[in-house]
Amino acid sequence: MSIETPPPATGAAAGTGAQLSLQAVYLKDCSFEAPLGPRVTPDWNPAIGLDLNTAVNVIEGDLREVVLTVTVSAKLGEQTVFLVEVKQAGAFVMQNLSDGDYRRAAGIVCPGVLFPYVRSVVSNLVSQGGFPQLLLPPVNFEALFAANNPEPASATTN
Repeated sequence: MSIETPPPATGAAAGTGAQLSLQAVYLKDCSFEAPLGPRVTPDWNPAIGLDLNTAVNVIEGDLREVVLTVTVSAKLGEQTVFLVEVKQAGAFVMQNLSDGDYRRAAGIVCPGVLFPYVRSVVSNLVSQGGFPQLLLPPVNFEALFAANNPEPASATTN
């Protein structure tokens, strides 16, 4: 089954309203490392580290590639049990967005769309590596965005 999406409207055919629409979701890169193999013990309780990063690249015109990179490490003591890195990407039309809306779309909305895909890939890689299933917890991208992009004092209202 194939679904065709028409190309985004440009020029006079495009309205003046703001538009954010998903065109494609794809796995850009992934890696899995288990330096010692799946040595799971009855007292399996590794320390899990989670790192998130978002990048935006211009594809052409109003089409942007948003890449959500998730790195998950599991350690027992100082020893790395496994390391997973997934770069999940999406192509989004971002048209007529204000600077603030563009930043919120790239930092909140788009990563929120991509995260369930990353979550599935990480879970599959860890399971296929011979380890117990790992489900990443939900991520509040709005709170992360707010913490990393504080509002200017002049923008606050009473």
